Amino acid sequence: MSAVQKTIPVLIASGTALSNGALLGDHVLVGIQMSAAWSAASLTFQISYDLGASFHDLYDDSGSEVTLAPAAPAGKYLQISPDPFGGIVLLKVRSGTTGTPVNQAADRNLILTTRKLFPIR
Repeated sequence: MSAVQKTIPVLIASGTALSNGALLGDHVLVGIQMSAAWSAASLTFQISYDLGASFHDLYDDSGSEVTLAPAAPAGKYLQISPDPFGGIVLLKVRSGTTGTPVNQAADRNLILTTRKLFPIR
């Protein structure tokens, strides 16, 4: 994998709805490879701007929770717009929403695909 693109594995452990943190650094999220098995749920996110001291639910500029797919498809690759993820250094993936998290029935491994952010000159 080139330095322009990288993949980051995250785990949503059995009986939970939130993954471990993924350090994006100078990259932006552009896709997610879903686990082959998945307890049907949308995807939402938590972010940290202080390198993991605290995490906050991710909302867009209209005040809506950033949500992917009404029910993320098991075993599929989700190509996503990088717009809401620009500048985020540390990210967690949630199964379900802030108000209605969906605990996964078994460990679920997701692969985040990122691409490097380049400064505008």
